Amino acid sequence: MKTFNIDFYKNKKIFFIISIALIVIGLICNVIFGAQLDIQFAGGAMIKYAVDGEVDSNEIDALVEEVTGRSVSVASSEIFGSSDKQITVSFAGNKGVTLDEQQMIADELSAAYADRTFSVVESSSVDPTMGAKFFQKCIVCLLITFVFLLVYIALRFRKIGGLSAGVTAIVALLHDVAIVYFAFVIFGFTINDIFIAVILTILGYSLNDTIVIYDRIRENRKLAGTNDPAVLPEIVNKSLNQTMTRSILTSVTTLLALLVVYIVAAVYGLTTVTTFALPMMVGVIAGCYSSLCVAAPLYTLWTVKRAK
Repeated sequence: MKTFNIDFYKNKKIFFIISIALIVIGLICNVIFGAQLDIQFAGGAMIKYAVDGEVDSNEIDALVEEVTGRSVSVASSEIFGSSDKQITVSFAGNKGVTLDEQQMIADELSAAYADRTFSVVESSSVDPTMGAKFFQKCIVCLLITFVFLLVYIALRFRKIGGLSAGVTAIVALLHDVAIVYFAFVIFGFTINDIFIAVILTILGYSLNDTIVIYDRIRENRKLAGTNDPAVLPEIVNKSLNQTMTRSILTSVTTLLALLVVYIVAAVYGLTTVTTFALPMMVGVIAGCYSSLCVAAPLYTLWTVKRAK
């Protein structure tokens, strides 16, 4: 593999500014567009219909609002392996949808589209309080995950300053979580269980890359035969340049696989898969960047400042 000669530590301010700028842009987009919480988090009701043909989502939106007197959102998607369409009608708030209301909506849709047949595939309702509790539990699980990761990294890399290595690795992971969240906001994806799945996958992916880098730093410090913080930037730069090719190639390979998955899912209208694959591609890029340009330079800065 080709070995680069990039001074990561010298250019750390540039890398940090890039990360901060991305997060600021993401925060601005979050204020402008806002996050769309799924009913499993925000509460509400949802009905999924299978329809044998093309329909207009905007017309269905207006029709259901007229019938129920409630604000709704309508999404249309393909059903894999079938020519039918799937129509998802979502109701926000704390009021569920009764069986009579479901039948009334189905009758009105059938009347409006006489040549189409609407059949209920799935219906569900979530109380806002339960949705909020579920969301809180997901956040708590993520926080517990971060704590365990911090302890694991601190113990594994105690010979090179376990606490600093652990904290900076967590900072890099939080950076990746923020980037993935902003990707969901910018692309207009709903924050749901897919978001949690993407976050957990990216955490494992990014952490693995960071640990490989820390392993190389530990090996090079051992070969150097010194723990003098003054030579640490040189050791870290050497370690990053040695692992950079591996990190980039691994990320590119993963990106290509995800791109193929996204294209196939987009062609067949598999919105669940596209909602997973697209933010994952963003997360893979963010994870590769944070491991090389955030975690290791920040760890070096911490260690050098502490020694001074």
